[in-house]
Formats: sequence, C-alpha cells, structure tokens
Amino acid sequence: MTRFTRWTALTVAAALLTAGCSGAGSSDDDSGKDDNGNDGKSGGTALDWGRCEATGSEPAPGGDWQCATLQVPLDWAEPDGPTIGLALIRAEATGDDRLGSLLFNFGGPGGSGVSMMPSYAPAVSALHERYDLVSWDPRGVAASEGVRCRDDKDIAAAESSVDGTPDTPAEERTYLQDAADFGKGCQEAAGKLMAHVSTTDTARDMDRIRQALGDDRLNYFGISYGTELGGVYAHLFPRKVGRLTLDAVVDPTADTVGHAKNQTRGFQTALNNYLKSTGRDPGQGSREIAELLDRIDAEPLPTSSSGRELTQSLALTGIVLPLYSKTSWPALTSALEAAEDGDGSELLALADGYNERDASGRYGTTTHSQRVISCLDDKQRPTVEETRELLPEFEEISPVFGSFLGWDTAGWCHDWPVPGQFDTPEVSAPGAAPILVVGNTGDPATPYEGARKMADELGEGVGVMLTWKGEGHGAYGSGSDCVDSTVNAYLLDGTVPKDGKVCS
Repeated sequence: MTRFTRWTALTVAAALLTAGCSGAGSSDDDSGKDDNGNDGKSGGTALDWGRCEATGSEPAPGGDWQCATLQVPLDWAEPDGPTIGLALIRAEATGDDRLGSLLFNFGGPGGSGVSMMPSYAPAVSALHERYDLVSWDPRGVAASEGVRCRDDKDIAAAESSVDGTPDTPAEERTYLQDAADFGKGCQEAAGKLMAHVSTTDTARDMDRIRQALGDDRLNYFGISYGTELGGVYAHLFPRKVGRLTLDAVVDPTADTVGHAKNQTRGFQTALNNYLKSTGRDPGQGSREIAELLDRIDAEPLPTSSSGRELTQSLALTGIVLPLYSKTSWPALTSALEAAEDGDGSELLALADGYNERDASGRYGTTTHSQRVISCLDDKQRPTVEETRELLPEFEEISPVFGSFLGWDTAGWCHDWPVPGQFDTPEVSAPGAAPILVVGNTGDPATPYEGARKMADELGEGVGVMLTWKGEGHGAYGSGSDCVDSTVNAYLLDGTVPKDGKVCS
C-alpha cells in the first residue's frame, strides 16, 4: 500500500496526501544566500548535459531530451562537505523567444521528475515554446540516491498479511511491527542520507538547480506536494522567486492529523460526487461500499491474478485511484460491480496501478521515498491510544476512508529511526513576486481549502488565488480553457490575474 498507507499527492498524469511538513527561517538576499548564509556556489554547479539513459523499467526518452547530474551537499549545514548527485532532465525551448527554464515537481513526495517530465510535456506544449522544460529526481528519489526499504517479495507479503484497519490486538501488533520493520529497512538502505531528505533540504537543492541552469529567478510549476515544496522555497529565497505556479495545493497549516482529516474529507467528497454522477444517493452508496469493504476484510475476494486475493486495504486503494480523475469514474463503476459479484480482479488491477506493481510482480519505490521524506518532515507522532480516540471522528467524516486514514496517523511513522523536524511548513514569503495558487473545488487528495490557506500564508500581495469548480486532482490541463489560459498568461507574459478569480 501507499501513503495513508498514505495515498499519494502525486499528479494524476503519474497515475498515482501528503503530509510532509518542514520549515525554516527566511532571510535570503540578492546574492542568493539563504538563512544559513549559504550562497549556493560550493560543491560545483556545472551541468554536463548528455543523452538520457533508460532507468529501471522505463526506456530512455527520445527526441530532444537531455540528462545531467548536479552535485549538491549531503548536509546543507556543511556546504563544503560530502555531496550527492541529483538527476536532472530537460528539453530546450522549441521557439525562438526563450524566457529561461521552467522547473517542475509532480508531487509525492517521492515522484520521479526524470521519468515523468517527458510524458507530461505534451500537456504543457504552449509553455515549452518559450521555456526549457526541466525536472529532477529530488534527493532520496529514484536516480538521486533513491531509497528502497523493502524488496518485492516482502512488499507482496505485507499487502496480503497486514490489515490497514486492525480490528484485534493481534492485527494491531502486526500492523505496528510492519511499520517499525519498514523504517528499519529504510535506515539500512539510506544510511546518512536518512536525516537529509527533508522538504527544506530539497528546497535548497532547487536554488542550486536554478543557479546551475543560469537563471536569475526561479520559474517553477509545482503540483500537489510540489506546492508545499514551492512554498518552502519561496520562504527561504523570496527574492529569487520568478513566476511560480502552485496547482493542487497542500494545506501548509495542517499537521499530520490535520492532513489526514483533510484527505478523508477530500476523498469522501470525490466519492459523493462520483455516486451522484451514477444517480445514487451519496449516503446510501457510501454505506454500501463500506459494507462491501467489511465483507472483504472478513473474507478477501478471489482474483484472476496468480492466486492473489483482494484484501480490504487493496480494495480501498483500488477505489482511491479512479477518484483522482473524473475520466476514470467508469472504471470504478465496473470494478465495484465486479467486486459485489465476488470478483476482486478489477479493483486489484487498479490497486496495482497505484502501487506501481507490474505484471512480473516488481514494485516501484515512490512509497519508500515518500515515507522517508515525510517522516523526516513530520514531527507529530500520534500514539495508538491517541489514534483510537480519533477514530470516531474520522469514521464520521467518511464511513469508507475514515478508519483507514485514521489508523495511518499512528502507523505511517511508527517507531521511525529519525525524529521529525516540524509540525507544519513555513511558507510566508514577504517580498516575493506574486505566486499563482490554483485550487480545484473537487480535488480529493489536496482539498480546495488548502489552496486558500496557502495563498494567505504566502502573504498579502504574494499569494494570488485562482479557483476552478471542477473534479479530480489538479486543475491545469484538466479541461478548463479558463484555467489553462490564465496560467499560461501568467507564466508566459507575467500577467497576474485578479486575486480570487473563479473558473467554473
């Protein structure tokens, strides 16, 4: 399972909540120094762009894509100390009137920008005319010292044996022991890197990337968790902010429990909207789905996949994935109907897509990186006793997702080997140029309210709010000409819309 065991705040195009909170004081200057006085020049910034290689199961991207490795300090408190390599990818602007580079982060945390950028490029072809499209694997992710905490065999075993909503003392012990074992595996795999993959560390890396690209200001498009990363960057380097767009926005004021409640509301809202679209009453439909999940918890469903069964946790993940995009709602209808008839194959296939499991049984590592990053960020560690007290509130918010997301507050970082750093990220950015914050009223993974809070926290005159009354995770490229033209005008022409603009 993934996060909550958490459900990832990754862009829909990646077919994948974030919590992950970090912060730091702010006092950069026009030389690029941050609050620690780092000028971003030690460790080398030269980029040697060359042909991209295949990574894992992903073939090498063709066309004009180039890749490079940038060395950055392992520990930003020791800028002249050991370094790690960050994998970057770019495609140069297709037109003659080049504006510079546009850096993308697609969310997670834990998503690979190197593998995602080429597939996302067609969606931003208008921006590609004037910008070099650039992305990277953040530290601890994929080709940038990516962390793998558990092998495929053990992942599969945990999927079938660990109950994400434990009902008995024995199930609780298994659930918590699995969480502790996962953390130990991460520590063994990551070593010294384990304490240096926070959102703040990556925000500092972003400024090093900006310098290496030769840009005076950072132009950036952050999606989902990438919005939190963009907010932290703006706080650290307000006078290096160029044109920043934040879409599918993480609430910077929410702590671990707050994020879990937000996401519970978000997915229940999306499920209600889905049920309405099928002509069903949302309350009755939700109760029926909850009853189906209870039956699966008691007796997992058979599937056509090599003797694998559909557990309750896998079924929940199979339900979650199509809620990220309205275009996937028919797949959810088909999968639920099959499950009601006793066949878990379709929900299992959806869960496998979310969990990055291929036909040969190999799993991706997005969840591993996500957990390492977010548990270093998150200071709050709810106990089992505290979680039990919270469960009724979670279950009242959602009979489908509440118990699972409530239990995750205790399990996600249970007995984690390194302490968390912050309760919530600091994103205030006085003196920064206007930052466009885009919220979608039907977003399940990063509910709309977080966008308004991000705009407020960035500060008066900095956070500029754009609302889309739509469905799915994210707004740009989701079918609204109003959203797309507003974002394009901002990024291409510097046209800042009126704060509070609504696209319906």
